[in-house]
Amino acid sequence: MSAPRVGLIGAGGISGVHAAGWRALGADVVVHSEHGAQALADRFGFRTADTLADLWPQVDLVDIVTPTATHAELALAAIAAGRHVVCEKPLARTSVEAAAVVEAAESAGVRLFPAHVVRYFPEYAAARAAIRGGRIGTVAVARFRRMSAAPKADWFFDEARSGGIVLDQMIHDLDQAEWLAGPVARVFARSTAKAGDGGRVASAAVTLTHTSGAISQVYGVWGHPGLPFTSSFEIAGDAGLLRYDMARTDSARIHLAGPATAGGYLPATDPSDSPYAAELADFWAAISTSAEASVRGVDGVRAVAIAEAVLASAASGEVVELPLEPTEPSTEGSLP
Repeated sequence: MSAPRVGLIGAGGISGVHAAGWRALGADVVVHSEHGAQALADRFGFRTADTLADLWPQVDLVDIVTPTATHAELALAAIAAGRHVVCEKPLARTSVEAAAVVEAAESAGVRLFPAHVVRYFPEYAAARAAIRGGRIGTVAVARFRRMSAAPKADWFFDEARSGGIVLDQMIHDLDQAEWLAGPVARVFARSTAKAGDGGRVASAAVTLTHTSGAISQVYGVWGHPGLPFTSSFEIAGDAGLLRYDMARTDSARIHLAGPATAGGYLPATDPSDSPYAAELADFWAAISTSAEASVRGVDGVRAVAIAEAVLASAASGEVVELPLEPTEPSTEGSLP
């Protein structure tokens, strides 16, 4: 395969791991961003483009790593320019916007990949392989947990713009729950967000009922600046149990509020061999060979729809029924 020509749109917090992934693939990258483009380009040896009009002729695909509320508009602009699109999750702020992006990509004949990177973390990919191989029988109960220091940018806590912790952080495990336990039918949720002496914090607790009858419990936390990033899952079937906890070497875990340098918003990864690099490699291989990737546009729409149901349940205090769409999570494509 030839080296990809990539337009990296955005230079915020998540841009660094995407930039490292593209560099590991030997991509020719041009950065466009309202803020920080030159600094990011200098750090990774990339070039910059002042406008989107300048960017389009220089690239074959774009990687959108901007705030959530801008995803749909930028994706539609790239699609209109005939460029393939990688878009950091969530695909859009609403499922209606996300579906419009998918429809536009299909009509234009370009590829669209929502960046649900947890599908490329080896432990989660191994769990899917084990479940599909019948190793634990029929899934009955699943539990997912994800905790990190709260993000620093103000827009993350503006729910109208970002969807808050549910649409930004928890959407990873909402996607995993459906990927591993099948379509979700009902949602019940509780969430909190507040500011205190230690900074802003948020949490959400969700119960998902799957069409199979399986139950998933999903818990997410944005905590104090010293809180390390951790994630875990436990998936029980009628013939076995799968368990993963990235902090499992600790017999007891006590994380007190401390220096921000002790915590983390993103998981620590090797830039040259990370799930982010594996994700981008899968997307470029899919484009180059016309194959399926491990994430499709419709998977991104579905994840946003589940997250919207979570937000609606948390706001109303009621169970929310989730309409089922003919968007069975993708089964084709390579897993890392």
